[in-house]
Amino acid sequence: MTHDPHFALPRAALDAADQGWHVFPLRPGTKRPALHGETACPRTGACATGHLKWEDRATTDPDRIRAAWATGPFNIGLATGPSGLVVVDLDMPKPNSNGDTPCGVTTFKALCERAGQPVPTTYRTRTASGGHHLYFTAPPRTRLTNSRGLLGPLIDTRAWGGHVVAPGSTVNGRTYEVVDPVPVASLPSWLLDALTPESRPAPPVRVSAARNGGRVADVALERETAAVAGAAEGNRNQQLLSGARAVGRFVAWGDLPRHLVEEAFQGAGEAAGLPAAECRATIRSALNWSIRTCRPREAA
Repeated sequence: MTHDPHFALPRAALDAADQGWHVFPLRPGTKRPALHGETACPRTGACATGHLKWEDRATTDPDRIRAAWATGPFNIGLATGPSGLVVVDLDMPKPNSNGDTPCGVTTFKALCERAGQPVPTTYRTRTASGGHHLYFTAPPRTRLTNSRGLLGPLIDTRAWGGHVVAPGSTVNGRTYEVVDPVPVASLPSWLLDALTPESRPAPPVRVSAARNGGRVADVALERETAAVAGAAEGNRNQQLLSGARAVGRFVAWGDLPRHLVEEAFQGAGEAAGLPAAECRATIRSALNWSIRTCRPREAA
């Protein structure tokens, strides 16, 4: 068997596709997608009807895989969502971590023990850092997304919206290798429960009226934050962006203080399930845009 990456990498990509896993090229020696971004999209080929991101362009088509890897020794990205996978990433402590920090493998073993469950036997790979990836088939009728530290320190998961580096790829001179080639197991129910947020109605967003805010401004803020808090998955960030932009004019006119608007939308975004950092960035961008482009009140 050849170890020449020009032959080994396309063969490994085809092997992954044979298992029904959707792959796409990563830049040689890295974890970063090698596909063009939206600003550089030529709107041809797979993107003829509009720009497609790496998750949409990942494929199991042997002809497309051969064509892509014929142009260079690309590492292999595996799009977990389209592949019907949930991958548990057990990482290693960073070099600057406390010397007593346990690795993800150790923490995951402790998690299994606390749950009264054995460590699952499933397809497992060793990563370039020395960590492990545990592959599971995704549960039907449940669309899991990525998580970071939800199961414990140095334990992340990759599902819809995520990818992992597939076996055969090399990062920092170290190769991702299969260490347990058994069939991929179903995601255990106890892990699914741990990764599924408890279903509960979104809490009402309480808004304190500004001292100098008019009734129209107060109602607009209440209406838009309520819409964000109740937004469905897949539309939450867009709802947050449009809602904050709609209310931003009242900040520009002095009817509502910016900090109150930011706090209200932050609470609504987090209630909808958006990460706190994503909420802050979206709100800041939306309000800056509204304040910059807002017309005078008399012209509105």
